[in-house]
Amino acid sequence: MDYVFIDDLRIDTVIGIFDWERRIRQTVALDIEMRFDNTRPAATDRIEDTLDYKAVSKRLIAFVEAAEFQLVETLAERCAAIILDEFGVGHVRLRLSKPGAVRGSRAVGVQIERSRG
Repeated sequence: MDYVFIDDLRIDTVIGIFDWERRIRQTVALDIEMRFDNTRPAATDRIEDTLDYKAVSKRLIAFVEAAEFQLVETLAERCAAIILDEFGVGHVRLRLSKPGAVRGSRAVGVQIERSRG
């Protein structure tokens, strides 16, 4: 099975449960693997036949920048749903992290896998 991936897509958003977090923008990082059969685009060499990772990235950037969730779990679920529903992806693995959120750790967050149907 083939995958199209986006690594370390960094986006500023309002995320967190504490009052101080609700007043600032924090960076979240997305790592995404989307199951997609690359046989056809490889044969045609046409962007129209691909899963356009730039279009996926732009859509997620717009969504996450405008979002104001408390939990990374909620934001991850919404991002996965956009990928599945709007881009015809059958399966997605998404890792959403908050760099620097916990002292002594590079990042914390969640990783989810979701499928259509």
